[in-house]
Amino acid sequence: MTPEILTALVLFAFASSITPGPNNIMLLASGANFGLRRTVPHMMGISMGHALMVSVVGLGLLGLFIALPWLRSALMAGSALYLLWLAWKIATAAPPDRAEATGRPLTFVQAAAFQWVNPKAWYMAIYAQTNFGPEGDSPWPGAIAVALVFAAVNLPSVTAWAWGGTQIRRFLAAPGRLRAFNVTMALLLVASLWPMLTSLGG
Repeated sequence: MTPEILTALVLFAFASSITPGPNNIMLLASGANFGLRRTVPHMMGISMGHALMVSVVGLGLLGLFIALPWLRSALMAGSALYLLWLAWKIATAAPPDRAEATGRPLTFVQAAAFQWVNPKAWYMAIYAQTNFGPEGDSPWPGAIAVALVFAAVNLPSVTAWAWGGTQIRRFLAAPGRLRAFNVTMALLLVASLWPMLTSLGG
C-alpha cells in the first residue's frame, strides 16, 4: 500500500467513523444512560467487530455480493428491521432511577455482532475494500491492512461519541429530558438507515 493510498484510506476511515450513524448514535445514548466505563465493551466490540467484517469482505464476501445481488438486498432488509427494533428499545429505555436495575449497555459480543446488521458498517467495508483493498494474486495482505487501519482509526472516533454522551448525562438527569433525548436518538437511528440503504442499493 503506497503512502498516497494509505493517506486516502485513513481519511475515509476517519470521515466514515466520526460521522453520525447507527453505531455512534447508540454510543451517544449509551454514554448518556450508562456512563463511559460501562460503555467500553460496546466501543471495543464496534471496533473489533467491524475490523473483522472489513477483513471478511476483502477476503471474498465482496465477490459473493457481486455474484448474488439478491443476497445483499436480503441483508439490507433484515438489517433495517433489526435497527427499527433497536430504535424502539432506545426510545423506551428506563429513566435514570431505574436504569441500573432494568437496563444495560451492549456487551462486546453484542456490539461486534451488530456490525453485521449495520448498513453503514457494510457500506464502509465494501467501499474500503473496493477502493483500497487487495491487489494481485493473494488478497490477504491488502484485506488485513485495510481492516487494521479501520480498527486504529475507528476506536478513537467511537470513543468520542460515547464521551460526548457522558458530558450531557447530568443535563439529562431529569426523566423527562432523558426520555426526550432517547426518543430523539431513536428517530435519528431510524433516519440513519436511509442514506446507507440507498448507497448500498446503487
